Parts: sequence; C-alpha cells; structure tokens
Amino acid sequence: MTDSQSAVSDPVRGGSPDSAVDRVADFYGAYIDAVSDGTDDLGEHLRAHYLTEDFRRRLAAWEEANHADGVLRAQDVPTAWSVRYHDSGAGHLFTTVTLTWGTGPNAGHTRLAVQSDLSTKLISDIEGA
Repeated sequence: MTDSQSAVSDPVRGGSPDSAVDRVADFYGAYIDAVSDGTDDLGEHLRAHYLTEDFRRRLAAWEEANHADGVLRAQDVPTAWSVRYHDSGAGHLFTTVTLTWGTGPNAGHTRLAVQSDLSTKLISDIEGA
C-alpha cells in the first residue's frame, strides 16, 4: 500500500481543546512520544501542562515508591495507546487509557483509570483500572 492509499483509508484523528477526553488523548500521545524519543525535559513540561499540581506531587511519591513511570505505571514505553470515555460526575470526567505492550497476538495490555477535573480539564489522578 502506498502512502497516498494509506492516507485515504486511515481514520482521521481530531480533537477539541474543550474536550477533557481529547486532552487526555493528546497528553498520552505526546507523553509517550517524548518518553520513547528520550526527549530531554519534554515529559516534565507535558506533566506541568496537563496534570494538576497536587497530582504531580502524589505522582512523584508513587514513582519514588514504585521505581516506575507513574503516568504509564511501568518502567517501559508502550507500543500503542487508546483513550475512551468512561463516566463523569461530581465535577470529574473519567477515561480509560489502554496501553499496549509489544505487537502481534502476544501483545499485553494495561488499563488505567484517568480522572480529569471538568473545570480545568487537567488530569487529577491515574490508577490501575
């Protein structure tokens, strides 16, 4: 398949800065790219832009205790990710982030429950789903 054929058949990706779900997807896409690329401080800058200050403090404590990346809940970088709306209420929106590890039929998956504050659209918690 040529690049022009692929461009016609591939789904279009879009988003809105007003959508908390889109912002979670934007964050995970950019963050995984930055970590995978080994880009100097980009991951930290993304955290500062997309995560609440309180959550960044709690995340640092989690990372210290678990010796892993708290955003990914792992020591490695996933090969793919997806984000789905889960629920909303009490001023929060909840999404499920699915991280894929490896490729093919033996690929593993991790699901994370991500909470965003509706008023700011900032991520305020990440837990294993």
